[in-house]
Amino acid sequence: MGDSKSSNKVRNIVIALLTLWAIISLIIIVVWATSPELKDATECNRKLKALKDDLAREKSVWSKDRHALEELVRQERINQSLLLTHIVQLKEQLKALNQSLDSCMQENVLLNGNITALNNEIDLHKAIEANLTANITLQQDMIELLKHNLSQAGIELETCSNLHKAAENLQTAAEMQKQSCQSSMQYIKKQLEKCKSPPQIEPGNDGPPGPRNGIFLVGVLCIRFLLIPCKYEKMIALFLFILVPIMTS
Repeated sequence: MGDSKSSNKVRNIVIALLTLWAIISLIIIVVWATSPELKDATECNRKLKALKDDLAREKSVWSKDRHALEELVRQERINQSLLLTHIVQLKEQLKALNQSLDSCMQENVLLNGNITALNNEIDLHKAIEANLTANITLQQDMIELLKHNLSQAGIELETCSNLHKAAENLQTAAEMQKQSCQSSMQYIKKQLEKCKSPPQIEPGNDGPPGPRNGIFLVGVLCIRFLLIPCKYEKMIALFLFILVPIMTS
């Protein structure tokens, strides 16, 4: 019983499937028979061939494009490798430039310090120059003063030289006057000695001889007084003041 039921069921399924296939086949036949595009097989073959040719051409173009793209990809990979190498080199150069920039910045700081020091030194030199200019002006004024003093000293030296010559001349004249005075003194001394010696009485002269001799001597001294320069007036007047009373006594 069980086997008959199973076989009936399988048979029904197979019949249903065959019926369904028949219906589908019929529908396909009807559709194919009624479709205008499927009626002309030659046209379909021609179109199919054209499509195959287009597909072949497209495959050829695609193959060429593929090879070209693969070549481009390979070239781009090479370029990328070169770019990576160049980037590494640029990084190294950038690193070196950064180090050089740091060194330049440090050198710039040192140069700024040196510039500041040089500016300070320039200001100091300007102050020294101004001081030296003032000193030079003072020295020039001093030189002018010294030139003036030298001129005055030259004039004074010439004056002193002239005065020295005049003094020498005066000294010579004084020595000559001294000799003259000494001669006058000797003469006066001789006259004094004569006056002090006792007078000799001449025969036939009874009058006192003293006053006459004294008057004569006073006259001689007066004449001598007139001949002697005025420089020795006081000294001669003193001698006369002393001698006159002696000679008249």
